[in-house]
Amino acid sequence: MTNDFKQWGMTIPNLSKAFGGILVVWGVFSYLTQTSDPPSITALIPSFMGAPLLIMGTLSDYSPTNRHHFMHASMIVALLMALAGGSRLAISFSDMSGLVLISHILLTTLGIAFLFAGIKSFRHARLSREGD
Repeated sequence: MTNDFKQWGMTIPNLSKAFGGILVVWGVFSYLTQTSDPPSITALIPSFMGAPLLIMGTLSDYSPTNRHHFMHASMIVALLMALAGGSRLAISFSDMSGLVLISHILLTTLGIAFLFAGIKSFRHARLSREGD
């Protein structure tokens, strides 16, 4: 087995950077395009969740020896994203505006997708160690 695990053609740190970047851009977009006056800071929640993913993915490039720590922390953020986004969708789906709905769907799907990829990556790493 090789040591470079890839999911959807990307390493897990690159996936972290991609998902984090998507959430940061979406959060800023939703903040700038919302209709409430004054703008609500809660529109930036996807950015607040995406920034740690983006930062930890970037840090793992600069410190490969600590990559597993950064990716474990990213998994915690992804779990929070999936739980927070999913619970809010389940509770008040019909009361959401379009921007809020898309934000929660993004948080939930990207959180679950990152958890899926991360768990597969951890399993791959364990099997690689056992094979050595």
